[in-house]
Amino acid sequence: MGRLLPLFVIAFLVYLWFRSRRGASAGTRSASPSALSEGAFALGFLPESAQNTERARRDAELDALSASVRAGEWEPAARAVAAAGRNWERRSEIVGEVAGVAAKDDAWLTAWETARPDDPDAAVVRAKSTVFLAWEVRGGARADSTSREQFEGFDRVLRRSRAEIERAKALNPEDPTPWITEVWAALGLGYSHEAMRELWAELTARAPHHYAAHYSALQYWCEKWRGSEALAWEFVEPAIAAAPPGTLLPALRLVLWYEHHDDDASEADYREAGLTSYVDAVLADIAMAPPTHLRLAEVRHLLAYFLVRQKRHAEALEQFRMVDGHVEALPWRRYTDPAAAYCAFRDTAVRKAR
Repeated sequence: MGRLLPLFVIAFLVYLWFRSRRGASAGTRSASPSALSEGAFALGFLPESAQNTERARRDAELDALSASVRAGEWEPAARAVAAAGRNWERRSEIVGEVAGVAAKDDAWLTAWETARPDDPDAAVVRAKSTVFLAWEVRGGARADSTSREQFEGFDRVLRRSRAEIERAKALNPEDPTPWITEVWAALGLGYSHEAMRELWAELTARAPHHYAAHYSALQYWCEKWRGSEALAWEFVEPAIAAAPPGTLLPALRLVLWYEHHDDDASEADYREAGLTSYVDAVLADIAMAPPTHLRLAEVRHLLAYFLVRQKRHAEALEQFRMVDGHVEALPWRRYTDPAAAYCAFRDTAVRKAR
């Protein structure tokens, strides 16, 4: 029993992560669904039933890739990963998309590996899919509803991913994607702070301002995972200070605040001067970000949420205009019904904007 105790601790943490990936509640969040208001309709907003809960933005290429690998075709995925080149943000996004499918059915990935045994792109997809598979093995139930076999399977599969991650690193030493994948293994397996810092140094040597990598590492440093609020701030502030304008990294402050305070925040807390300055800094940064930045929609979703909380409804409305139709983003994914939550906040902005 003593040997299993760490697994129970890990499983509780993984439960929170897994539920957030599935767009479920982080706690008991809910939002009242509402029909499309007259004001929202007049502005061209979509009804709740038309909100896509799988993505934060429209991405026809990812939709097509997902469909092709589900149909058993590996060649389109191979071409897409290769075509991403050194666009590391896009590469990691494509890898994550197809790896999520492989975690459920990897026949197409096995065919890719057979056809190209030492393909670094296939190797990194395999590593990522095994990390995803670990969460699938564990399942999404609470710890008291999860079997000993599931706990042991989770630990076994996640440990197996480490060898696959190392192989992906060796086959393409410049690629940060295996290192990003390892962040989630580090979180689940409980890497020491020293080991995590070493991992992070290697990752940022390859991709110093990778938004998704920073978001993932911030989760490790949060209090609910392997760190504390103080350690999370120690991670975030130097990253923002070192980043050029338009990288979206100032949004990490909002993520950090959300993770540590949102559940218990009062109305006044959202309008506190410090948080207001964080929101203003993100507004300034997105104005300098390239419109093609892959994480821009995610940041706009988070901004819209905080702007409504701060009763800055006209500013929130501008963000909602740019993301309507796709709602797989923080904070909506933490609600029981993400589309309903999104529409409730959006319609508040519509009603109260001046």
